[in-house]
Amino acid sequence: MALTLDTYRPLGRSGLLVSPLALGAATFGTEWGWGAEREEARRLFDRYTELGGNFFDTASTYTNGSSERMLGEFARGNRDRLVLATKYSTLRRPGDPNSGGAHRKSMLASVEASLRQLDTDHIDLLYLNIWDFRTPVEEILRGLDDLVRQGKVLYVAVSSAPAWQVSRMQAIADLRGWSPLVALEIEYSLIERTGERDLIPMARAMGLGVVPFSPLGGGVLTGKYGREDLNPAGPVAGETAGSRRSLNAALGMVTERTLAVADAVKEVAAELGRTPAQVALAWTVNAPGVTAPIIGARTVAQLDDNLGALEVDLTPSQLARLDEVSAIDLGNPHGLLAGDHIRAVTTGGMKIKARR
Repeated sequence: MALTLDTYRPLGRSGLLVSPLALGAATFGTEWGWGAEREEARRLFDRYTELGGNFFDTASTYTNGSSERMLGEFARGNRDRLVLATKYSTLRRPGDPNSGGAHRKSMLASVEASLRQLDTDHIDLLYLNIWDFRTPVEEILRGLDDLVRQGKVLYVAVSSAPAWQVSRMQAIADLRGWSPLVALEIEYSLIERTGERDLIPMARAMGLGVVPFSPLGGGVLTGKYGREDLNPAGPVAGETAGSRRSLNAALGMVTERTLAVADAVKEVAAELGRTPAQVALAWTVNAPGVTAPIIGARTVAQLDDNLGALEVDLTPSQLARLDEVSAIDLGNPHGLLAGDHIRAVTTGGMKIKARR
């Protein structure tokens, strides 16, 4: 069934309703060497909201603060109908270790900076962006709850953290009556499915809506990479060393496996008369547990192409082909627990439907 941007979905265990595709504002500004100038960013914002989109994703340090400043400017006058999500924990001042991290000092300073840059009196959704392996979970949770009680933040969430820590945080928040986590932002796409081992099942069990970033695998799933990009020794031919294309190749995102997945996506796209990006996004939008993938367009043409994913209806056979070519080994204990011999010793071999 075709979706639209105003086919809103509840975000995790909360009553907050968001669009099935979030607009990432990391492309607002060119300070990182790529992205959209102010006029084009404004057109992206206007196009997305005109079609009913209400869910925006940014961070206090994206494009050195330009992302939040532009988003705040564009949202002025229409603020109440929008859901602005931002993040804290990335370093804001080089040389100052306390300007980053998950701890309370970093949290409060980053939130105050975001409120100024977004020109708003509250943040709808605040993510802990990157787990720092130092800060006690009680410090994080109590700090987040204080912000909610002060009205500076409405909902809290987490990104890029181990599943066992997230589930522990949720249990502690529930037991102590602190604000629960309502969303989990992770990298998830047809070429990055490791979240299916623990993160996504944990999120579904704990009431967190999954918000995937990089649903196009850094552009690999759009079909713009080929075997000539398999060059780990240096920058991609014809590209500057600082380009996003070269960066993705250097990060190991362009491999024989990921290119094989991209080839399968292109085949399905040709069958449907759609673009590869639309097929890849459609798979992620409809994946179990997913609330809203984040799209990061730099032009209105790219945005319109991405939004076309909401109209894509993949057949069971096409889904099966995409799942097969992109499948991962779930590892231990998942593979063991799914085996027939385990079912035999626990249920006598009977097939029992899992609780949803």
